[in-house]
Amino acid sequence: MGLLLALPFLSGGAQAACVGTVKELVPVGRAVGVKLFADGVLVVDFPEGVSSAKACGLREGDVILSCNGTEITSTEHLQQLLVENRDAQATLSVQRGNKMLTLKAFPHAGEDGTYRLGAYVRDSMAGIGTMTFYDPQSGVFGALGHGVTDVDTGKLMPLEQGSTMDASVKAVKRGQSGCPGELRGEFDLTCDSGTLYANTDCGIFGVANRENFTCPAGKALPVAGKDDVTVGRATILSNVSGTDIKEYEIEIEKVFASSADTRNLLLRVTDEELLEKTGGIVQGMSGSPILQNGKIVGAVTHVLVDDAARGYGILIENMLDAAEIPDSQKAG
Repeated sequence: MGLLLALPFLSGGAQAACVGTVKELVPVGRAVGVKLFADGVLVVDFPEGVSSAKACGLREGDVILSCNGTEITSTEHLQQLLVENRDAQATLSVQRGNKMLTLKAFPHAGEDGTYRLGAYVRDSMAGIGTMTFYDPQSGVFGALGHGVTDVDTGKLMPLEQGSTMDASVKAVKRGQSGCPGELRGEFDLTCDSGTLYANTDCGIFGVANRENFTCPAGKALPVAGKDDVTVGRATILSNVSGTDIKEYEIEIEKVFASSADTRNLLLRVTDEELLEKTGGIVQGMSGSPILQNGKIVGAVTHVLVDDAARGYGILIENMLDAAEIPDSQKAG
C-alpha cells in the first residue's frame, strides 16, 4: 500500500471556525505543485560510525528547532551555526512528537575541517499531487487527502511555510502489480497559486492567492456525510495528461466502519480509458475527488501495491474536520 503524492526531493487552533459547517464545495481534480518548508530541520538518518547527534540522544524523526538559542531556518543555517560553535558544546532545542527536549552535543570537525553534528537532515520537500476541493466562500482549498511525510522517517513534515503552484502532467509511468506508477510533471517554482497553512494526516490545506489561482470550472456540489456514501458506482476527477481534468468511473467496494484515518473507502478503478493510461491509481493522483450521487464524498489517498487498479480513499468530512479554517484566513 503506498501514499500517492509524487515527491522528488528538491533540496487550527481553538479559534478556528468549524469548516464542517460548509455545505457545498467545488471538486477540483487538478494536478498542483507543492512546496513545503519545515519548521527547523528534520533528522532523517545517521552516518555509519561515530555520531555526535546520535550520542547526545537525537533520533530519526526529531525536529531540531534551534541551536544555542538561535532558531534554525534551513540546513545551511544549521551548518553556519555549527561552524560558529566549533567544538564547544552546542545546546539543541528538539521537538519529538508532542514533546520538547533540550539536548547537548559536541560537533566534530570532518576531514575538510567543517564542523558537523553527524546527522542527515532535511528542511524542504517538493512534488506533485492533486487538489481535492475549493471553497469559494473562504478561499480555502484542500489537497492530497493525506499528509506530506518524509520518505525516510515516515513522519509528517513540520510545516513552517509552504505553497502550491499550477502544474502540468507531462508523462505517466503506468502502475502494475508490485510497482506503483506515478504522474510526472512540471510546475513553476516562481509563481505561487496558494499559501499552505496546515500539513495534517488528512491532507494539506491552504488559501488561494487571488491573483495567481485558477478558479475551478466546475460548480459547487453538496458535501456528503459518511451515511450518504454507499457501495457501488462512483467517479473521480483526475488530471493525468497536461492540464486536462476528466471524470473517470470507479467502484466503491467497501465503506469501513472506522473513520479515524485516511483509509475509509476501498476503491477499484473500472474506467477503461484510465486503466489504459495509468494502469489504475498512481502516485500523484492522491487528492482526486470522489463523487457519488451528485455529492463530493471523499478523495483518493492510497494505491494497493499488489493491485494498481485498487486503492483507498478518505471521507470528505475527515478532510474538512482537519482543515479547521482560521478566522484570519476567511475571505473578506
